[in-house]
Amino acid sequence: MRVDGLKMMQAAAYSIVEKLRDGRSVVIRALKPEDRSAMLSAVGRVSAQSLYRRFFGPKRGFSEKEIDFFVNVDFTEHVALVASLNESGEDAIIGGGRYIATQPGTAEVAFAITDEYQGKGVGSALLRHLIVIARQSGLERLVAEVLPENAPMLAMFRKCGFVTKRSGGAVHVTLDLRA
Repeated sequence: MRVDGLKMMQAAAYSIVEKLRDGRSVVIRALKPEDRSAMLSAVGRVSAQSLYRRFFGPKRGFSEKEIDFFVNVDFTEHVALVASLNESGEDAIIGGGRYIATQPGTAEVAFAITDEYQGKGVGSALLRHLIVIARQSGLERLVAEVLPENAPMLAMFRKCGFVTKRSGGAVHVTLDLRA
């Protein structure tokens, strides 16, 4: 589905259905506080390598403060979307993406997708919708830091128009939303 022409929805109520590369439907929607246990379940299905790529270091668990930060978003400075689909008759979160304003006009994006669903278009779908919300919120640019060995994430960012630049031990990616 193309996101061009979508009417602005309040970010906290955002919800849209997308098709994955394998033809399955996935719901891209705003993260809600009641998603806490489903989100923790999804994180439990993310490999140590994928968590390392997301957090730039070993990460197997989260403190209550970290969990609260990830789940309780304001949808102004901190916007979070999840991808969910029906697994064995129940909705399951299979990934999430978010942006957090780091300075006026700029927000940093980050993603985590359960390993089973990586490479199926989940991250790209989340990113497209975060871009829509960011533009409609008046942000000027999205940025991220990516480990150089995370080729799939770098390819996704490039495909979505991000410019990449090596910066120390990471690759800095930027998308100008005014273009």
